[in-house]
Amino acid sequence: MIVLGVILILLAWLFNIGVLYTIGIILAVIGLILWILGAMGRQIGPRTHYY
Repeated sequence: MIVLGVILILLAWLFNIGVLYTIGIILAVIGLILWILGAMGRQIGPRTHYY
């Protein structure tokens, strides 16, 4: 999710599309939150680890 967010941010910057920029930031932030929670050992939904 983090990689997809970064890709969308780069595409938005290249093609000057504001909606992609917003979606990319949201995906990157959600991905970082899930990554941090998974690294702390907290269960996310039915999964013990988030990859």
